[in-house]
Formats: sequence, C-alpha cells, structure tokens
Amino acid sequence: MALSPEDVDRIARLARLDLRGPESAAMLSQLNSFFAIVEQMSSVDTQGVEPLYTPLSAVSHVTLRLRDDEVTETNQRELNQRSAPSVQDGLYLVPKVME
Repeated sequence: MALSPEDVDRIARLARLDLRGPESAAMLSQLNSFFAIVEQMSSVDTQGVEPLYTPLSAVSHVTLRLRDDEVTETNQRELNQRSAPSVQDGLYLVPKVME
C-alpha cells in the first residue's frame, strides 16, 4: 500500500502538522517504508507459532515473577473526596457541560 503525496498532505492536515516541500517528501518516504515493513511482516506464515510474552523467551527460559492479586491498600474514598466540591453516594458531582 503506497501512499501518495496527497495522502501525506491529508494526514498532515488531520494531525495539524505544517509540512512543506522537503518535509512532506521525507514523510512520504518514511511512511511508505513503514508500510513496506508491515506488508513484509504480514506475509510471514505464523501458523502454529506461540506468541511470546517477552522477546527474551525466544532465547532462554524465562519464569514470570508475578505477585498474587491481592488488595494491599485500605479504602480511602472518604479521605480522597473531602476536597471535592460536591459528592453524593461516594461519587463526584460535576456541573453539566453539554445540553
């Protein structure tokens, strides 16, 4: 999927970038190189390949050091909401901004 200079101009406009002549040409080249790499990666057959949770596991055995999923902090909702201008039933009340 090759981009055209018009595509780069549109992307720059959407991103609010002011790209001029050489910058726009450089961006076109960089984006097209990026998409070429993506196409090359997409063409590789990955059937039967297990995903890696870390790249290091491809070269050596890695043991995950995960902690137990336990609550370690006390509930401090009331303390945290003391400075709020308006709270009801444990929820922050804010002014309506859209009608």
